[in-house]
Amino acid sequence: MQIENIDRHIFRGYDIRGVYGKNITEDVAYYIGLGFGSYIQDIGKSKCIVGHDNRLSSPALYNSLIKGITETGVEVISLDLVTTPMYYYAAIKLNIPSGVMITASHNPKDENGFKIAFDESGNAKGQEIQDFYNYIKKGNFKSGEGTVTNYNIKPDYLELFKKSLDFGDRRVKVVIDCGNGTPSIIAKEIFSLFNIEVIDIFCESDGSFPNHHPDPSIEENLTVLKQKVLENHADLGLAFDGDGDRVGVISEKGVFVPTDYYMIVIIRNIINDVRNKTFLYDVKCTKALQDEIERLGGKGICYRTGNSYTKAKVREDDLPFGGELSGHVYFRDRFLGFDSGIYAGLRLVEILSKTDQTLTDLMQNIPVYYSTEEIKFPSDDEKKFVVVEKILMYAQNQNYEVLTIDGVKILFDDGWALIRASNTGPNITARFEASTKERLNDLQNEFVNLINTYNS
Repeated sequence: MQIENIDRHIFRGYDIRGVYGKNITEDVAYYIGLGFGSYIQDIGKSKCIVGHDNRLSSPALYNSLIKGITETGVEVISLDLVTTPMYYYAAIKLNIPSGVMITASHNPKDENGFKIAFDESGNAKGQEIQDFYNYIKKGNFKSGEGTVTNYNIKPDYLELFKKSLDFGDRRVKVVIDCGNGTPSIIAKEIFSLFNIEVIDIFCESDGSFPNHHPDPSIEENLTVLKQKVLENHADLGLAFDGDGDRVGVISEKGVFVPTDYYMIVIIRNIINDVRNKTFLYDVKCTKALQDEIERLGGKGICYRTGNSYTKAKVREDDLPFGGELSGHVYFRDRFLGFDSGIYAGLRLVEILSKTDQTLTDLMQNIPVYYSTEEIKFPSDDEKKFVVVEKILMYAQNQNYEVLTIDGVKILFDDGWALIRASNTGPNITARFEASTKERLNDLQNEFVNLINTYNS
């Protein structure tokens, strides 16, 4: 394979991602390794960490990536099979900020990709990823004889959980669903550290994801989890995505709890214990979250979607907690600020262990808004940005109030419409919310018709 044949479109907003065997291959991984090893040396780094998820294609990509990196003279710390949060913690524990995690997160089983961190700023994003593509295309790679050292982060990771949680007297019954993703390698062991009654489903590691798609933010993927919660009279259901950095929540009534409502429960619990009462959420989140933060005497920051962005912003602004609708949440009150679905779930278990209330009880008195799920409209990677730009022009011509931090969010007194180009696939995504069902239908009809017209 020639460098010029690398598909530019796999270099996306948050990571490098594509279809294995098509535009993500061992040759692509090798060139990414050459580029990464050369680039980090340009900025004064000589070591990096590399890990991979449990997708069937990951070991082959892993070997090719490491081959490329070591041929530039860089020392590789090999984590082998780990969740993305385990990879993040290894970077912190070993004080080696440069690294690559091979994963396609919650994407379908035939996809794969690379999350890349060049330095202390965290995962590369936006223009940094485009610049890295251009760097690879130049082909000015360094040459050397790097080494590979294996490191087992698991014992350190288990200790981190032990010291970052404090359970009460109530023994909570939890059903956990790993979706056969990478959390399967460690979830049951982490939960066994604590006085929790655990029922596990789909916690056998299988990168073909035979039971359901490993995306816990999509309610239809959690049908079996809902059934198991009800059958076992459990207090809670928790699901994790393919690489373990996101959480999905089911209440004791078998009801799907969106992440923005989960965040309200967490903020209600911690706001009196934290010095900085400012919390971050992404543009997709319900206005009820903003309302509740303000009611509690805190301040909300509405920010762009994408865990590379939201996690960096939470760290840069020294916030105690933040998250986004997709299931990424960041605790910095007594955790280290990286997104771990298992830790996020255990924080909810911890709250329940100190009260006789149910999760439904804890979600009482949240302001009522009506919202859609995230709606996807297939659109190729060139066209989707043009469509969003046309929506912006329409909104401005109508003198609507707009927020452009991430796509176009049109704000009304009684609701909002969000239209943005997906950074993880060839889609336009939209979400709508309003104070009444009738207004929600009106908003949805107005902007879906526009999207379909401009996208045709």
